[in-house]
Amino acid sequence: MREPVKTSMAIVRVTKEFRFEMAHALWNYDGPCRNVHGHSYILYVTLKGEPVNDPDNPRNGMVMDFGDIKKIVRDNVVDRFDHALMISGFAPAESVESYRKHFGNVIVSPYQPTCENLVADIAGILSARITAGVSLHSIKLYETATAFAEWHASDNR
Repeated sequence: MREPVKTSMAIVRVTKEFRFEMAHALWNYDGPCRNVHGHSYILYVTLKGEPVNDPDNPRNGMVMDFGDIKKIVRDNVVDRFDHALMISGFAPAESVESYRKHFGNVIVSPYQPTCENLVADIAGILSARITAGVSLHSIKLYETATAFAEWHASDNR
């Protein structure tokens, strides 16, 4: 076994982009977003950690393999939200039932499905699935080309 090359410890951030389509309606909102409408979301997931420093490790030089990041985010976020309709559980039961009757993939969330709440939910989902030695640094979720919400681990300790 070869000795790892001695390098100074360096924390590195890696980011992967994802895209999904999702509709939502904001319950009790006083603007046009109270109506069912969709967005082309763009999600940036940033992890941080120290790159592996072991020539015998197939992940040598990586914080986390981008393929592994892709699998975690696709399996737990993109596949769940893509082409879904998200509505708030605060809506009356008859409204929820009507959505379920007319749409195939309805997610009833325990929160108002704003971009801000969705990015915090995604952070919670991913934080629980990131491997040891790597941590979730930030998430940026674009709802439109000019509007996004961000979550940073340093703000949520």
